[in-house]
Amino acid sequence: MDESWLRNLLESVAGGATEVDTALSHLRRLPFADLGFARLDHHRALRTGFPEVVLAQGKTTEHLSAIVVELASTGQNVLCTRTSPEQAEAAMLALPKARYHPLSRLLIVEQKPPERRGQGPVVVACAGTSDLPVAEEARLTAELLGSQVVALNDVGVAGLHRILAVEATLRSAAVIIVVAGMEGALPSVVAGLAGRPVIAVPTSTGYGASFRGLAALLGMLSSCAAGVTVVNIDNGFGAGYAAALINRGLAVPPSSGLAALATESGS
Repeated sequence: MDESWLRNLLESVAGGATEVDTALSHLRRLPFADLGFARLDHHRALRTGFPEVVLAQGKTTEHLSAIVVELASTGQNVLCTRTSPEQAEAAMLALPKARYHPLSRLLIVEQKPPERRGQGPVVVACAGTSDLPVAEEARLTAELLGSQVVALNDVGVAGLHRILAVEATLRSAAVIIVVAGMEGALPSVVAGLAGRPVIAVPTSTGYGASFRGLAALLGMLSSCAAGVTVVNIDNGFGAGYAAALINRGLAVPPSSGLAALATESGS
C-alpha cells in the first residue's frame, strides 16, 4: 500500500466511484496486520516509499510463507533476504508468482514494475567472483526499489587496469556500491576515481587473517579517500537500499512538519 494507491482510492471516493464502506474495507488492515507470530507493517511504503522487507533467516518455512502471502495480498512487491532454498520452495508453493534467486538468496514477488526514479544509474562494482552473492543482493535490491543498475564484475585491485578501464562508467553513476573482501581496498580506489558517493560493502571472502570480513571492514572504515560510507559485512541488501534512497534524492515530506523546520534553519 503506497502513496499512489492511497491517492487513487481517496480520489475514487471523492469522485463517487467508490463507496465509503468499500474504502474502509481496503484500509482496515492499516497500519499493520497481526498474524500472531508477526505484525506486518502495511504502512511502511506510505512512510518511507518502500514496503517492509523481510529477513527470512531464522524463520520457519510456515511463518515465512504466511508473511509473504500477507504482504503480497496488498498488491505491493515483496522482498525477502537471506532465504534458504527450503524456505523459497515453500513460499513459492504458497504463492506461485514468487521467484527465487539462489546466488543472492533473495525471494522476490514482483507484482508491478518498479517505478524508475533516480538521478542516474547505480553502479555495483564487485571485486571478485567470490563476492558476487553479496553484489547480486545489492543489485537486485536497488533494482526492485526503482534504480537502474549497472553491474561491473571482477574489477578488483589485483588487476588495477580492470577498474581503470571502466572509469567512464563509474563517473556516469549517481551512486556506486563497491563490494570487496580480502583487504577491502577497492572502495578507496573507486572513490578516488569517480567523485561519486561510494557505499562500501565488506564481504567475508578471504583467508584466515581476513577474519571473515573484519579485515575488509576495518580497511574500508579507515579509507583515505573521501566520500566512502560502509555497511556491515556481507550486507548487500543494506547497500542496495541506501543507494536507492540516495539516488531518489528523498526530501523531507512537506506534511511532516520537519520541512518547515529545515527551511527555517537554512534561512
